[in-house]
Amino acid sequence: MRTVRLTVAQALVRFLANQYSERDGVERRLVPGCFGIFGHGNVAGVAQALLEVAPTGELPYHLARNEQGMVHASVGYSRMRNRLQTMACTASIGPGSTNMLTGAALATTNRIPVLLLPSDVFATRVANPVLQELEQPYGYDVSVNDAFRPLSRFFDRVWRPEQLPAALLGAMRVLTDPAETGAVTVALPQDVQAEAHDWPEDLFVKRVWHVARPVPEPAALARATALIRSARRPLLVAGGGVHYSEATEALRRFADATGIPVADTQAGKGALLWDHAAAVGGVGATGSPVANALARDADVVIGVGTRWSDFTTASRTAFQHPDVRFVNLNVAGFDAAKHAGEMLVADARAGLDALTEALAGHRVENTWAEHRARWDRVVDDAYHLNHAPLPAQTEVLGALNEELDPRDVVVQAAGSMPGDLQMLWRARDAKQYHVEYAYSCMGYEIAGALGVKMAAPDREVFALVGDGSYLMMSGEIATAVAEGIKLNLVLVQNHGFASIGALSESVGSQRFGTSYRYRDARTGLLEGAPLPVDLAANAASLGADVIRVRSIEEFRAVIPRARAATRTTAIHIETDPLAPVPSSESWWDVPVAEVAALDSTQQARKTYDAHKATQKALITPVGGEDTR
Repeated sequence: MRTVRLTVAQALVRFLANQYSERDGVERRLVPGCFGIFGHGNVAGVAQALLEVAPTGELPYHLARNEQGMVHASVGYSRMRNRLQTMACTASIGPGSTNMLTGAALATTNRIPVLLLPSDVFATRVANPVLQELEQPYGYDVSVNDAFRPLSRFFDRVWRPEQLPAALLGAMRVLTDPAETGAVTVALPQDVQAEAHDWPEDLFVKRVWHVARPVPEPAALARATALIRSARRPLLVAGGGVHYSEATEALRRFADATGIPVADTQAGKGALLWDHAAAVGGVGATGSPVANALARDADVVIGVGTRWSDFTTASRTAFQHPDVRFVNLNVAGFDAAKHAGEMLVADARAGLDALTEALAGHRVENTWAEHRARWDRVVDDAYHLNHAPLPAQTEVLGALNEELDPRDVVVQAAGSMPGDLQMLWRARDAKQYHVEYAYSCMGYEIAGALGVKMAAPDREVFALVGDGSYLMMSGEIATAVAEGIKLNLVLVQNHGFASIGALSESVGSQRFGTSYRYRDARTGLLEGAPLPVDLAANAASLGADVIRVRSIEEFRAVIPRARAATRTTAIHIETDPLAPVPSSESWWDVPVAEVAALDSTQQARKTYDAHKATQKALITPVGGEDTR
């Protein structure tokens, strides 16, 4: 057997450069690049290996500014590529690596593949304790990287060079498994990275990982079909799995054939475009009243590629029919089994096509058209509120929705904007809407937009960032500028945490601690004048071109200018966090203090108890006689 002598890091880089994914006959580089920040843990290992291949372009390197940010960028990239590609992320020992923990949690929660390569302590232990090593007296083989274990779908630590091939093959298997994917972590002790070994050349030949499309088991398909045919008021809820399996056309064919109304989750928005007759908008706590009215009366709910989060189920108050039943079409059995639903474990596209065929001739009547028409008028009003003296956030979103090209992408993650977006945004392209809401991570927006733009360079990408998220993580503006990657940033200044301020008020906590203000020397509270934080000046200092606007009219006028720019451009606008927003006519379970001296809390508790009384277990019967 022929061998080649390389360090562990050099072998890692050469291996990654030769891995491909394939689905439906199309091959793609599985790991087309690597984000990284170097320190003493990886500068002599992975950094040296990347330097050696830099002239060949085998594994392009991108310098990030924040380790969490580079994981977010990788997630944005992978989601835009429907989980068929992802980026690697390398970080130094200790804080550099643990900075990736939040990104790992986000990736796994969202079911998005990302490859993490945290550096680790010395395998030989000859110099222990090394700089930035956390010592545990009960085990010398424990490091801070063990914190990745519960956050990863695959974890291994390469203590010896001989372990690298098995670790890498296991990592690729999980990265390309649509049912099991998420953060994949291969921890690399810093001395092992630089250690040489004789590797079999076969390790570095091109390897194609086939991404399967599992088809429904016939008996399960028959049970699901019978249940759907028995429904008087069915509702389909489209989740992110519809996008990842590239099933949007299959969903449209299903809706055209059956007439069954289609609601969507945050990850599923755009799966059926907003102007389709069967599209009824978001469902749940931040959904549309149309979808939520249908959900309340639905007797059979078909979940496609959704994990049924509390926002989607309105904390299990959305589905109020006494005998509601669920059909869960999901590639992951874990999600298909939720709510004791009829499990249809399959690829979303294969499953929808099978259901459409099995339901031939079955069609439901459109009973929601008038309700939707009324709601469309409410959305129009929210888009053109003419709120003064400062504009409303809904007007900012409306201007973007009306001015952007259908192929432009909006990126968001946290604060009040995800709720407003799910309720009000009219998706005109399957990939136009990119909101990370499984982890709702403040700081995702700019970094995620960087990954989206790298994955779709032919699209304009708009990151919508509130001041809270911006102040947590804006450094990837510098990365975008350095790489010549053009982003559009919409900086929404409302002097605090608008979302949590509204939530605080709803639970009787009077917006305490949610505004960015000076401390009042008289009261001791943070209720003085607003802080003079200038997000626009900060963005400019990181290399972005900045446009300041004061009105919605000015904002609308500069959107084409930002789109046409060739450099990263930020539009700064101040909004009123107290401006009205339409109601979703739904609820989210955030417990309120059971006893309190404050009257505001006491009243909020009464409201909470009233909603709590409508919560139900959603444990539905499976098989046997239809008890309805």
